[in-house]
Amino acid sequence: MTDAPYTTLPQWPNAYAASGASATLKLRNEDFIVTELPLQLPSGEGEHIWLDIEKNGANTAFVAQQLAEAAGVQERDVGYAGLKDRYAITRQWFSIYLPKGETPDLTRLQHPEFKVLSQSRNVKKLRPGDLKGNRFRIVLRDVTGDRDAIEANLKAVASQGVPNYFGAQRFGHDGGNVEQGRAMLAREIRVRHPKKKGIYLSAVRSFVFNEVLALRIRQGLWGKTLPGDVMDEAGRPTGPLWGRGRVIATEQAQALENGVAERHATLCDGMEHAGLDQERRALVASPADMSWEWPQADQLVLTFSLLAGNYATSVLNEILRTTEPDRHTENESAAAE
Repeated sequence: MTDAPYTTLPQWPNAYAASGASATLKLRNEDFIVTELPLQLPSGEGEHIWLDIEKNGANTAFVAQQLAEAAGVQERDVGYAGLKDRYAITRQWFSIYLPKGETPDLTRLQHPEFKVLSQSRNVKKLRPGDLKGNRFRIVLRDVTGDRDAIEANLKAVASQGVPNYFGAQRFGHDGGNVEQGRAMLAREIRVRHPKKKGIYLSAVRSFVFNEVLALRIRQGLWGKTLPGDVMDEAGRPTGPLWGRGRVIATEQAQALENGVAERHATLCDGMEHAGLDQERRALVASPADMSWEWPQADQLVLTFSLLAGNYATSVLNEILRTTEPDRHTENESAAAE
């Protein structure tokens, strides 16, 4: 069985009724402030230098390149826990493997798009996912629509959470990474570059998860636990991150997940043969310490924290529709992977 080409992403459903409101997102970099919440702070000793960096208008990979050049190392010797948006002000940790010689003072590094706030040594390299989560402060401008409807959705999100969809950033321009992944798994194309292969596998895995979550919402199962659901440590039902091994959900939950897998057989069979193992992801993302204010009639300011791997866009999509200026042509995850 071969799946049809994935030329466009589906319109996955929202959990709450649309407010009908709209706003402009990221009109200025300072409208989207992200602060990484680290798993640990550097100990002061070890073979790796850890750098606390604030960047403004630069993407994570670019900063890593600049750090490698400044320290005289290969890019592979620079680590970070996750990607952060380019068109934003973000604060995150980087690590550089420098076991020998004098320790350079990288706080003196001058660059218009980022600055090193502090540095210290630690025993380990930062790797993707090495963080608790991220704290967001988001300014939405040119807000139009019914404020009461916006407030209703804000309260619902704060109390009940949002669908833990993978954001559009995961799927590439117009969802193209999903189609490339399908073609790769169907052996219609050959992908030799390991990083590109990983991007495609991640896209198709995230797509199948979103399809499971969307089906539950369409069936009126948002916020409900099904017979056979697998719960996470916080007591939330989970969905599949597809791979080899049996589906550990049972009963009604297993039937729903297997039904989605049958509709996307090329993707799911391919992921099993690609060596990915079955994992689980919470179906609900719960913003922590969420608050909001209206400094002006057409301006809404939101603050909240999310766990690593959750997307701020999933929160915004349940409140109102946002558009970004045309200059935003480069998408990076607002949550660390």
